[in-house]
Amino acid sequence: MSTTPDLHRTAAELDAADPLRAHIERFVPAPGVTAYLDGNSLGRPLRATQTRLAEFVRDAWGTRLIRAWDEGWMERPFELGDRIARAALGAAAGQTIVADSTTVLLYKLLEAAVAARPGRREIVVEETNFPTDRFVAAAVAERHGMTLRRIPADPVDGVTTADVAAAVGDDTAVVVLSHVDYRSGVIADLAAITAVAHDAGALILWDLCHSAGAVPIGLDAAGADLAVGCTYKYLNGGPGSPAFAYVAARHQDALRPPIEGWMGAADVFAMGGAYEPGAGMRRFISGTPPILAMLAMEDMLDLLDEAGLDAVRAKSVSLTSFTIDAADALLAGYGVRVLSPRDAGRRGGHVTLGHPDSARIVERLWGEGVIPDFRHPDGIRLGLSPLSTTHAEALDGVLAIRAALEGSNR
Repeated sequence: MSTTPDLHRTAAELDAADPLRAHIERFVPAPGVTAYLDGNSLGRPLRATQTRLAEFVRDAWGTRLIRAWDEGWMERPFELGDRIARAALGAAAGQTIVADSTTVLLYKLLEAAVAARPGRREIVVEETNFPTDRFVAAAVAERHGMTLRRIPADPVDGVTTADVAAAVGDDTAVVVLSHVDYRSGVIADLAAITAVAHDAGALILWDLCHSAGAVPIGLDAAGADLAVGCTYKYLNGGPGSPAFAYVAARHQDALRPPIEGWMGAADVFAMGGAYEPGAGMRRFISGTPPILAMLAMEDMLDLLDEAGLDAVRAKSVSLTSFTIDAADALLAGYGVRVLSPRDAGRRGGHVTLGHPDSARIVERLWGEGVIPDFRHPDGIRLGLSPLSTTHAEALDGVLAIRAALEGSNR
C-alpha cells in the first residue's frame, strides 16, 4: 500500500510530466485556497477574462454602444455555439446555440420533442437524475397528461443500455438522461443508448452538464437528437453563464419550441403581427442574447482549442485515477467508500467518496481552504478540472479528509 511520502512523490512526478501544466498559471489565483476541487460546479476564471471584460466595457459596449448589435452581437449565440460544438461536443456547425439557462433550454427542447411524437404518452427519465431534469420532465408530462417512467439505476454504475431497453417501447416519446452522472461521475454509453431509444421510435435528450469540456462526447457520430449543457463548469463561463442547446440538423425545421420570442422569428426586426419561426437554430432563441455573460467562456474555448480535448481527457483520467489510489491508501481504514467507477473508461471528471460524516467534513475543509463539494446524502465530490487542477491539489484534498476524520475520532 502506498504511504503518504510515496503519494507525494507520485503527485510531484505526475505534475512534472503533465503536458498541460503550463496552463495552470493562466487561471486567476485564489488566495487562501490550497486545493480547489469543485471545478465541476464552478470553473475558475482565466486571467485573460479580466482583460476581456474590461475591454468589452470600454470598447464594444462603451464605445460602439447599440451599433455593436449589427457589428457582431446578433450572431454571437450561433458563433459561440459552433465553437462549443467543435471543441467539446463532436458536432458540426449550425446545430448549437448559446442562449438561456440549462433549465429553460431543457424545457424548450423537451416540449418541442414531445410535440414531435404525437400519440406517444410516456417520457422516460432516470429516477435519481439531477433535480432539474426530473422536475422539468415531470412538469411537461403532467401538462400533457403523459406518464413519467422512471428508470432505477445503480448509484455508482448508473443507467445502462439494458436499463433503457427495458424501459422504452412503442409509447415512449422522449428519453431524458445525463451523459455523466452528477453524483458518481459514471459515463453513460451515449451511442448505444441513443440507438436503443431510436429503435423504439423515441427521441433522446442528453444532459451534458458534467461532460462538456472534460469528456469526448461525439453527438453527431452517435446520431443524437437533442442535448443541453451548462457552461460554468468545465467551460469556465462564470456563475450563471448561459447554457447551450444542440438540435441535430435533421430535426431543426420540424421542431417548434414553446417559447416564441422575437429573437426566434424568421425576420427579427419585421415586428410582424404573427410569429413565424426562424430557420435552423434561430427558432430556438427566444429573448435577447446575454452577450456580457458569454464573454468568459470565449477565453476557455481558446484554451480548450489550444490544449485539445484528447489531452484534457488524458489529464482527467490521470487525476481521477490518482485520487482513487490515494483514497484507497489513506482513507479505507476510516470507512470511506469510493462511489465512482474504478474503470477509468467509465468515469468522468470527478470522484465521489462516501462517508456518513461527509457534510461536516466538507464544512470543515471549506474553512481550511480545501474546497470539495457535498452531495446528499453522504458524498464528498472531488471535482478535478484538468486544465486548472494539479495532482498535488488532489492529494491535499484526500489528506485533508483524513485529517478531518482523525479529528472526529479523537
